[in-house]
Amino acid sequence: MQLTADNKLKKLIVVGDRVLIRLKKPHEKTDSGLYLPPGVQEKEKVQQGYIIKAGPGYPIPMPVEDHEPWMDSDEKVKYVPLQAKEGDLAIFLLSGAHEVMYEGEKYYIVSQGAILMLEREQDL
Repeated sequence: MQLTADNKLKKLIVVGDRVLIRLKKPHEKTDSGLYLPPGVQEKEKVQQGYIIKAGPGYPIPMPVEDHEPWMDSDEKVKYVPLQAKEGDLAIFLLSGAHEVMYEGEKYYIVSQGAILMLEREQDL
């Protein structure tokens, strides 16, 4: 299978309470009309970007039970789902993010605890 722009992120699996974020394109100039280089805006403590992939959530511990031979041995892990969803605009703390490069693009892996606010197109 050849990787394209449409399917290259389908192979990625985000684990736990983390999300994969692509930064929103920064504004090129300030309100007063000054043009800023991209490096200045990337060093802000609070960033915003779109959630590309979201993990399953917080795992719930399984109750400890005695295993009987007749019981199904297939363990199913259950999760408390994340509030953040794919496509949301997230405003997050850069100090809680990990920068990664994948296929020549820069992404951030952020835990839900570092997300300050979400903007969703549809009603909550």
